[in-house]
Amino acid sequence: MERAVRFIILSVVFFVSQINCQEAILHISNENTNKEYCIVYNQSWTPLSQTLDDALQYPVVNMTSTVLCNPSGVTPDVVKGKALVVMRGDCDFSKKALVAQGLGATALLIASKIPLITPSANATEYAKINIPLALMRYKDFIEAQQVFGEGMQVKLYAPPNPKIDASIVVMLLIAIITVSLGGFWSGACERERMNGDGGGGESKADPKELFLYSPLKVVIFVAMMCGMLVLMYFFYNVMVYAIIAIFCLASASALFSCIDAVMEKLSCPTGSFTIKNCTFSVRSLILAAVCISVAVVWGVYRNEDRWIWILQDFLGVAFCLNFLKTVSLSNFKICVILLSLLLVYDVFFVFITPFFTKNGVSIMVQVALGPDASGEKTHGNMVEVPAEPQAPSEKLPVVMRVPRFSAWAQNLCGMQFSILGYGDIIIPGLMVAYCSRFDVWVNSSKKIYFISCCIAYLLGMIVTFAVMLLSGMGQPALLYLVPFTLTASAVVAACRGEMRQFWAGTTYMVRRPVLDSSREPLLPEGRSDGPIEGEIC
Repeated sequence: MERAVRFIILSVVFFVSQINCQEAILHISNENTNKEYCIVYNQSWTPLSQTLDDALQYPVVNMTSTVLCNPSGVTPDVVKGKALVVMRGDCDFSKKALVAQGLGATALLIASKIPLITPSANATEYAKINIPLALMRYKDFIEAQQVFGEGMQVKLYAPPNPKIDASIVVMLLIAIITVSLGGFWSGACERERMNGDGGGGESKADPKELFLYSPLKVVIFVAMMCGMLVLMYFFYNVMVYAIIAIFCLASASALFSCIDAVMEKLSCPTGSFTIKNCTFSVRSLILAAVCISVAVVWGVYRNEDRWIWILQDFLGVAFCLNFLKTVSLSNFKICVILLSLLLVYDVFFVFITPFFTKNGVSIMVQVALGPDASGEKTHGNMVEVPAEPQAPSEKLPVVMRVPRFSAWAQNLCGMQFSILGYGDIIIPGLMVAYCSRFDVWVNSSKKIYFISCCIAYLLGMIVTFAVMLLSGMGQPALLYLVPFTLTASAVVAACRGEMRQFWAGTTYMVRRPVLDSSREPLLPEGRSDGPIEGEIC
């Protein structure tokens, strides 16, 4: 038992161990103020301290008038014991470092007007350098001079970057709360419809709802998704603006629907008035104005990475909730067909398409992040950071975004985000919503199907994140979410002896004129409450 506990502890310690990164922080200060900037270094050179308190402080000497490829023109007494700032170019990083070290400098900062890369040299050169060396943006140094003047002091440190970031927990909470609320809302609407029709086995459809009932239509729907994704890959620069406009309209409508439902539940007054025989609701008008304003604010400031992610996630949650309430799957057969096809779709566009694209990046990732979505690019152990502010890169608003809270150095160089596609919430959420409605149809007071499917979704998300962390690469979440949710739902139905009913679903006679109403209803006539025959759990 003791050995098992030790093994578990060691495994956890190994899993959450820190990983080295090439980005670091330049802390500049004087007697009155301080500020931090992005720098890029190579851990093969003299390593940097991991905390600000442990880092050594150096006075700065501005030598940006030289590239320091040789010591000529530099007085050793001027640079001795100080951090030297020189320009990039004309010779290798190791040459500059050896010259600075020979002059008595205690640190070397190389200002660059072109993208920062991890400074490297021949393996034999690393051991010769005993002073810290890093690259910084030239514009940052000019800004620091304006802020601090000539009396600036600097510290260089590289905070460790943990494998597990708090953003993953936030993303997990967003996903499970959205799926659970969406499924619960769908079931609540179904109960209201059934109660409104006298509690019988049949219910009239809400005209605002969309029902997927035909396997052929499901196949066509998935094929259209594939075509749309390929179009966005090849015509991203055009289609991104159309998607942004659609998202603004759809998210404003969804936000209105969500808030209006809450206000209706709280019995908030509407304050109606009439103009020329047309009745208007004051509450609806104010709420519509607020929702449209929120969507417009997002549309205007959508590229402000520092804070707009909060608003995008807020609108995204509303969009997903409204989608789960509006779109319904009619039976478990449709659930299996739709989720299975989308699993294949997700795996193909994440794992298979890199073999066909020119840059080796999957179509799914390229579309989700945009061609130049990240200001920072990595190539194996090398890092590239733009030296100048880049033009905003338009990104599709189809993902939840949460910044990596512990990546302090990386966020200075360019905001780093954990992302989760709306599809990874909506697609399994449709299965959760079906389970919630089925609980209503069979009058399950414990909501056994809904709760079981929510737990399965949570476990699937945990496995997805675990595999992502262990493999170090993004995962098609549906690869894990679909088997978990489908299997859990099927097991519960089989355990309760309700698989036939669960598979067939509902055959409400007044949902769509094209629906086949010749089959028997889910619940026999006169059995609107109580368990159906064969219920054993």
